[in-house]
Amino acid sequence: MSKPSLPQGTRDFDAATVRKRNYIFNTIKEVFELYGFQPLETPAMENLETLMGKYGEEGDKLIFKILNNGLDNQAKADKIKAGFEKVMTGRSSKDITERALRYDLTIPFARYVAMNYNQLTLPFKRYQLQPVWRADRPQKGRYREFYQCDADVVGSRSLVNELELASIYATVFQKLGLPVEIRINNRKILSALAAECGGAEKMTDIAIAIDKLDKIGIEKVNQELAERGLSQEQIQLIQQFLEISGSNEEKLARLKTIFAGNSTAQEGIGELEYIIEKFQISNSESQRSIDVTLARGLNYYTGTIFEVKALGVQIGSIGGGGRYDDLTGLFGVPNVPGVGISFGVDRIYDVLTELNLFPADVYSGTRLLFFNLGVAEAAKAFELMQELRAGGIACELFHETLKFDKQFKYAEKKGIPYVAILGSQELEAEIIVIKNLQSGVQEQVTFTGLRNYNFDGRERA
Repeated sequence: MSKPSLPQGTRDFDAATVRKRNYIFNTIKEVFELYGFQPLETPAMENLETLMGKYGEEGDKLIFKILNNGLDNQAKADKIKAGFEKVMTGRSSKDITERALRYDLTIPFARYVAMNYNQLTLPFKRYQLQPVWRADRPQKGRYREFYQCDADVVGSRSLVNELELASIYATVFQKLGLPVEIRINNRKILSALAAECGGAEKMTDIAIAIDKLDKIGIEKVNQELAERGLSQEQIQLIQQFLEISGSNEEKLARLKTIFAGNSTAQEGIGELEYIIEKFQISNSESQRSIDVTLARGLNYYTGTIFEVKALGVQIGSIGGGGRYDDLTGLFGVPNVPGVGISFGVDRIYDVLTELNLFPADVYSGTRLLFFNLGVAEAAKAFELMQELRAGGIACELFHETLKFDKQFKYAEKKGIPYVAILGSQELEAEIIVIKNLQSGVQEQVTFTGLRNYNFDGRERA
C-alpha cells in the first residue's frame, strides 16, 4: 500500500489554520458588504470554451482540463491520440475534454452576467470567495489550488467605482494591520505605447513582457520583446517608458510629455490623475503609487489596473484587478462596462503569519472544558454546558472519566483556556470550580451564576 500524499501545490488545513483563514475571509466579506456588494457563487468547473482564449497565451497553458468520462476500449486509438495532441498544444478537443477547472473568478462572473443580464439590477455589484486552480509551478506564495476573493461592478463607467475598489483594498488591509503599497496604472497608456511600437497587435506581447519586469529584470524583458518581434528602436522607447520615476505628480507630468499627441494615452493619464487625487489612505504606513511598469498580463483589461504589494516581506502581489469594459462581449453581450479587484487570500495568510499579525483571539475555539468526573456529575455538566452554549459560549465535555492530568493535557493541547471541575462535593453544594489555565487562578461559581461568567473577555448580559 502506497504512502498517502497530497497532489503537488495543494494543502490540508488544520483547525488553527482554518480559523486564521476565516479571519481573513470574514474581514474581506465585512468590507465588501459595507460597500454594497452582494455574494455570488459559480461552479468549480466551466465549459472549456468558456475559459480558453481569455487569459492570454501564458494563462491558457495553466488551465486544468478535465478528462471526459466514458473513454473505453471501443474508442479508436488514432482519434484519442489526435485529441491529446490538440489538448497538449492548448487547444480543445471534445473527444478528450470539454470542461476545465476555473482559472479565476472573473471570467465565470462575466459568463454569469451574460447569461442573466436582463434580470440584473445595474450597476451589479457582486463579491465571490471561492477556490480556483492553475497548473502552475508551486513555490512560496504560489499554489495550484488557492482561494480568490473578488469584488466586481458591471454596468457603470464611473471612475467612482475605481475609487471605491481602491478604498476597499485600503480598508481591508488596515483592518488586517498589514501595510501595503497599492500600485495603479492604466492600460490605455500601455495601448498608446503599443501604438508607438507598431500597432495595437503588439499590446499583448508588450503587456506580457512588462508584467515579468520584477521577476526577470529589464535586460531579459528587452530580450523577450526582441523575441516577440519588436525592433531595437521600439524596445528603447519601452525602456524609456519603464524608467519613469519620481513622485506620483512627477510621473504624471512625464507621461503627459511622452504622450503629448496621443488622445488614448491622455485619457488614461486623466483617469490616473483623478484616482490619485481622490484616493487617500488613512493608514500612514501604507502607500498608493503610480507604477508605469504595472501591466497585468491578462487580455481583458482596458483601463485602470491595480496591484497590491505587502510591505516588509518578500512575496508576490497579494491583490490585483482593473477595468474590463467589454468582457461580457466574449459571451455575446457587448458593451457592458466592468471593473473589479481580487484578494490573494493564500498569500495574505503567508504574509500575516510571517509578520506575526494575526490577533491572539483568532485561534480560539472551545472556551471551556468540563471535566468528566462521574455519571451524575457528567449529566449535570452536560445540562450546564447546554445553557452556556445557548448563550454563545463554546464548550465541551471530556468524553470519559479519566485521571485529572489526562483531561488537563487535552485542554492544553487544544488551547482551551478554561476548565470546569464538577465533582460529587460540588454537585451537592451546587457550585462549580472554574480554572483559568493561563493564569492558574481558580474560583468557585454557583450553577446559577455560571451563565454570567466571563469566559471570553466580553461583558455578558
